[in-house]
Amino acid sequence: MAGATLGDLAGAVGAELPRDLRRAKGLVGQLLEAYLGASAGSRALPDFPELAIELKSLPLDRSGKPLESTFVCSIPIADMAAVEWTSSRVRRKLSRVLWVPVEAEPALALAQRRFGQALLWSPSPEEEQALAEDWLELAGYIGRGQVEALTGHRGRFLQVRPKAAHGRARRLAFDADGAPIAAMPRGFYLRPSFTRAIIERHYALPR
Repeated sequence: MAGATLGDLAGAVGAELPRDLRRAKGLVGQLLEAYLGASAGSRALPDFPELAIELKSLPLDRSGKPLESTFVCSIPIADMAAVEWTSSRVRRKLSRVLWVPVEAEPALALAQRRFGQALLWSPSPEEEQALAEDWLELAGYIGRGQVEALTGHRGRFLQVRPKAAHGRARRLAFDADGAPIAAMPRGFYLRPSFTRAIIERHYALPR
């Protein structure tokens, strides 16, 4: 796929590209899933369940810098108090990732944006430790009924952000007293600083 364009992939899977991604934010990932045969769909599993591999596109600028945070998984807010890091969705999703870099300069026409060389990656012990520390802090807030106090500023590499199709969406959660509340759905995201370090470690970047 290295060197192929979004237009190439769209043609291969019979999809039509919009003019831009403002109303089709997940399109690149969907094209990759269709082209490579990912089968997990919306289930809380790696995209390739049989291989235990998660698929993630990585939009980059011309210098190789990630342009946005990377969505990891949705958060089961009501159940977080009973979840451990070792069995968490985050650890399962990030244990083995196929990163697919893609050009994402806004001035570049969507159909002309090229894919780079894919990278099959697993976190080093140091990277996993850093992710685990962030997860424990963030999951602790949610488990103690403080999900509404969480902002995107917490977490060194992993952060919690709203994840919903619209602002009216709500999920069951619990407050600090254990009473049920309706909370906006949230997800775990990797900060660009984390993915930038992966890019710098494994790729020769333009100077």
